[in-house]
Amino acid sequence: MNLTELLNDKSIKAKVKTETLSKWLLKDSENISPLIEFAESTKDSVKATCIEAIEFATKTNPAIAKINCLNFVSKTLTEKAPRIKWESAKVVGNIAHLYPTKLNEAIKNLLKNTEHAGTVVRWSAAFALGQIIKIKSSLNKTLIPAAEAICKREEKNSIKKIYTEAIKKSAK
Repeated sequence: MNLTELLNDKSIKAKVKTETLSKWLLKDSENISPLIEFAESTKDSVKATCIEAIEFATKTNPAIAKINCLNFVSKTLTEKAPRIKWESAKVVGNIAHLYPTKLNEAIKNLLKNTEHAGTVVRWSAAFALGQIIKIKSSLNKTLIPAAEAICKREEKNSIKKIYTEAIKKSAK
């Protein structure tokens, strides 16, 4: 697949691009590395589409994401574009259980995103942090108190609910 042609073709809708890339990733997990390499050096809107495709594919099959994928999305959580932040967070949430001892950078960046002005960015950070809390690792010693503090300042009940449900599941 020619990534440049697909992603720069204005006649193809974004949703179709995402679906095409997702199917390509699910067909062969080796395709994830070239997609990440491509995304690292492209403009924000295209990078976000690449990450959205990874998110969609890892929702179906988390195992396609190797450690380079976790490292990539952990780093892109700090990008300026909100869509990149929220798609990256959803990927982290999808794959966190595969790398329970490699989540420190992702957690640090997700916690920063819990203070973002954008509701979708905060919701996605909550999703990822909630998935990490559900792993029931030693990270919960600091993560659960952080989630409880976030709940106290968060105005959206839908976001608070993600944290409270994750904390309840981690206690079982």
